[in-house]
Amino acid sequence: MKITDKVRQLTVVVTILITLIVNGLANALPLNGLNTGQISDRFHVYFVPAGYVFSIWGLIYIGLIAFAIFQATPSQRENPRLKAAGWWISLSGLVNSAWIFLWHYLHFSLTVLAMVILLLTLIITYNRLEIGYKQISRAELWCAQIPFSIYLGWISVATVANITDLLDFLQWDGFGLSDETWMVILLVVVFIIVALVNFYKLDLAYTMVVLWALAGISVKHASIPVVVIPTWITFGLVGLSLLVGFLLKNHKRRIGN
Repeated sequence: MKITDKVRQLTVVVTILITLIVNGLANALPLNGLNTGQISDRFHVYFVPAGYVFSIWGLIYIGLIAFAIFQATPSQRENPRLKAAGWWISLSGLVNSAWIFLWHYLHFSLTVLAMVILLLTLIITYNRLEIGYKQISRAELWCAQIPFSIYLGWISVATVANITDLLDFLQWDGFGLSDETWMVILLVVVFIIVALVNFYKLDLAYTMVVLWALAGISVKHASIPVVVIPTWITFGLVGLSLLVGFLLKNHKRRIGN
């Protein structure tokens, strides 16, 4: 069992390194002569934030590095949460890297498939790390749970954006509904997802990522009131869901005592 655990720890380190290298080279080379942002600018969709918002990837990379180091230490070799999540984290790294190649070589339909798989692996990782359920050490909180809350929060947003990009590429008519109407529908979906996370998990890191993205969407489309107004309303409702989640958690704690 200890040999298996060592292999898992090493595999996580290697796959995270692959993820970092592929993502770095994607824009440094760049792959297929195109950087990630240039490709994104081809699509005329509302559910895309301003360019500066994508700097969150730097925070995600730092979190992945911290996790790789933390989980590789001997003291964490038999941590049940890290053991349960380890192979899924390795898979997420490989899928992330595959998405980069698919995106840069303009295989947009396959990027959605890769993104959905990445989202699913991160949801499984999130649950296996038991985020929001257990009292853990401060080191595990900062090196495992918070990094994957941030990562899942961003990929939740990115999945919606990726799907809207594909639909724009395919010139989908939206069942006759306007782009603005679909934007409102997407915002409602985002709010419901984050509200459920807050009511059941009260995940500040996840929520802050969504708020960061919503603010970025408002900044990018500042000259379009029919986009900005519902986006800021959603921003406020998401923040309110965090407050309600906090109150619910305190209420449950008092009942438990």
